[in-house]
Amino acid sequence: MKKALLALTLLVAAGIGGWFLLRPAQTAPDVQFTTLEGKSFSMQDLRGKVVLVKFWATSCVTCVKQMPETISAYNEYAAKGYEAIAVAMNYDPPNFVLNFAETRKLPFPVALDTKGDIARAFGDIRLTPTAFLIDKQGRIIKRYLGEYDVAEFHATVEKALAAG
Repeated sequence: MKKALLALTLLVAAGIGGWFLLRPAQTAPDVQFTTLEGKSFSMQDLRGKVVLVKFWATSCVTCVKQMPETISAYNEYAAKGYEAIAVAMNYDPPNFVLNFAETRKLPFPVALDTKGDIARAFGDIRLTPTAFLIDKQGRIIKRYLGEYDVAEFHATVEKALAAG
């Protein structure tokens, strides 16, 4: 009886593990971004690039702390087909976001999510920083919440950029 129960437990665990490994990657929602400069583009427009969509706020200590690394990754990979979009949360005053982007000289698009539509489309994002790494086909590769391993992030970006 114990052997049968153990075998059943292992079979269920293997099935669950297999489902997580083999399930198709979720496609990123085709949202519309509007930058601080008023330029609009969609996720569909970014197909063929590896994209980081990062939800952040000027009042978020971890977001501010991570921004130099986000800039560094963008500068390193942009010429290879990488894009980063900093999506400011709807509660962040636009003038604070503009001031932050200008004083830090953010080299990537900064979008305002004034109605919270983008955050809702990505699964009702409420915690910052939350970021999604999206492959060239528009599939979500990885979700990052809070602090993350920078070396692992770079390795994941490089793998995605090398993929067809």
